Amino acid sequence: MTKTVLLVEDDLGNVRVFSRYLTKLGGLTVKHTEDADEVMQIVKAGQADLVLMDVSLSHSLYQGKAVDGIKLTQLLKSDPSTASVPIILVTAHAMIGDKENSLQQSGADDYISKPVVDYRAFIDQVMALLPGEA
Repeated sequence: MTKTVLLVEDDLGNVRVFSRYLTKLGGLTVKHTEDADEVMQIVKAGQADLVLMDVSLSHSLYQGKAVDGIKLTQLLKSDPSTASVPIILVTAHAMIGDKENSLQQSGADDYISKPVVDYRAFIDQVMALLPGEA
């Protein structure tokens, strides 16, 4: 059974590059949306094994309110039905201390900074968090 990664990203260039590596190197299925309501529906329906969450979503609204990746991650992690889905934050705002702050604030499982340079390491990081075969 192929694992599915939900890519929550508002930069289509990143979507294309990430999708290509996730499918080619990781053998994964990729879904993409930046619509927060859709993110919640997909994860609640069990249609994503892992979420790659862009921290700075510029156009995402959830129930009419603007949300960023941190807020969306908090919502997913605070819901018992979606709390166990691994979430990796992806951000271009990688300053010293940001990783710890973002992980602590959001409850996410891991953190990747953009631009991704080493795609093999990126795929390894994703694969390490995917739930194992039952």
